[in-house]
Formats: sequence, structure tokens, C-alpha cells
Amino acid sequence: MAMLVTVDQVEFTVLRDQVNATDGNLSVHLTKLEEAGYITVKKQFIERKPASLYRMTVKGEKSFRLYIERLEKLIK
Repeated sequence: MAMLVTVDQVEFTVLRDQVNATDGNLSVHLTKLEEAGYITVKKQFIERKPASLYRMTVKGEKSFRLYIERLEKLIK
């Protein structure tokens, strides 16, 4: 979520490499976030290769920002 809040959308492999996760592990997490309505996925072909593009929803952004606010209060 921290990476998704900083970009418009990100491709699965870029996200995987940035968070240093396995395909399976990341896929499970992304599915949970999608089911919660925090992200959307768009599947398409880029240069004849399948690509999954992930984007944070408004609900996801609000929830993430609330989470960060609560962490900051906890730290203070």
C-alpha cells in the first residue's frame, strides 16, 4: 500500500521487485486488498506480454492514510 499510494498504477513485476516478495506471496496479499476494495487490477497486454496493473482506490487511500495517522499518534 505504501508504494501504491505514491504512484498512479504499478505493474505486478515492478511491485514484486520493489517489495522483494515471491509471486505467490504478493498475489495472495493483492487478492486480499482487492477483495477489501482497497485496490483494483487491470489485466492487459503490453508488447504482447500479459501485465497486471494495480491501482489504489479512494477507499484504499483513505484507509491507508488513516492507518498512518494512527501509527503517528501511537509513536507520539
